[in-house]
Amino acid sequence: MVIGTLRVGFAGTPAFAARALDAIARAGFTIPLVLSQPDRPKGRGLAVEAPPVKALADELGLRVLQPVSLKSEAGRAPALDVALDVLVVAAYGLILPPAILGWPRHGCLNIHASILPRWRGAAPIVRAIEAGDRTTGITIMQMDAGLDTGPMIDVVELPIRDRETAGTLHDRLAEAGAQAIVAVLGRLAEAGTLRATPQPAEGATYAAKVGRSDAAIDWTRDAPTLDRQVRAFDPVPGAHARCRDEPVKIWRAQPCAATRAGAPGEVTAVDPGALTVACGADGRTALRLLEVQPAGGRRMTAAAWAVGRGIGPGARFGPGTTGAAT
Repeated sequence: MVIGTLRVGFAGTPAFAARALDAIARAGFTIPLVLSQPDRPKGRGLAVEAPPVKALADELGLRVLQPVSLKSEAGRAPALDVALDVLVVAAYGLILPPAILGWPRHGCLNIHASILPRWRGAAPIVRAIEAGDRTTGITIMQMDAGLDTGPMIDVVELPIRDRETAGTLHDRLAEAGAQAIVAVLGRLAEAGTLRATPQPAEGATYAAKVGRSDAAIDWTRDAPTLDRQVRAFDPVPGAHARCRDEPVKIWRAQPCAATRAGAPGEVTAVDPGALTVACGADGRTALRLLEVQPAGGRRMTAAAWAVGRGIGPGARFGPGTTGAAT
């Protein structure tokens, strides 16, 4: 079989998935159908926007369906009318019932942003940074009825860089996933089958969906832990705390040597480059805040923010909350 005759369906929603769809299209595979989640209100104005995969599919002139759910026969029937050889799934956001998993003759291939079985689930990129992992990657997996439990077809490893954020790692993994799925589809087109290996029995962890409360800074944690938290929740939802009852997001920070101990969350120094805050249960580690964003304001240096509000040594940060801090 040549590449252009392999009929590849695609199911995905965010930018991570759009990168893979673009690569598959550019490689010359036939894409008779794209599934994506429905258009939804977005941003402060709540204007209805198409998800990145839908927008790209429209640009490419591909047929798109946006079912709210695939659980009902009525919801999936329009899709099942299309003959496919394989369905590529990337961050689609809907559970695929058995009728969909068995729909294409070569089944469904998932692009997962971790090396399975570590970080099965919704937020593998964020959880890998939060946990301090040094390596992550992409797994191309043959989907089964479990949550990211299917056998692995290909694995690509990537190191996590020292100051990596979820945003930068997302972009690198999206590119790696796009290249990996094109290579796997090429092998399928050439050989007519794919070899899969069961996931290891040991080492499975679950990457829970990210909530705003996950990104609330708890100053009793040590500075290295808070540093990972800041980077893990950049850009969404943004690590957040409060100072003088004002919510503030923390975008850039770095652990540093504590020049003196303080109560957790206490400002111990303000200099032209940063704001130093005591961390840990004993207040003996420290985090230098480099860039922050007050509610309703723009990003700025932490030092400028502190000077503008008269914040100096002895001021106290509290934990973030689930309230709005834009």
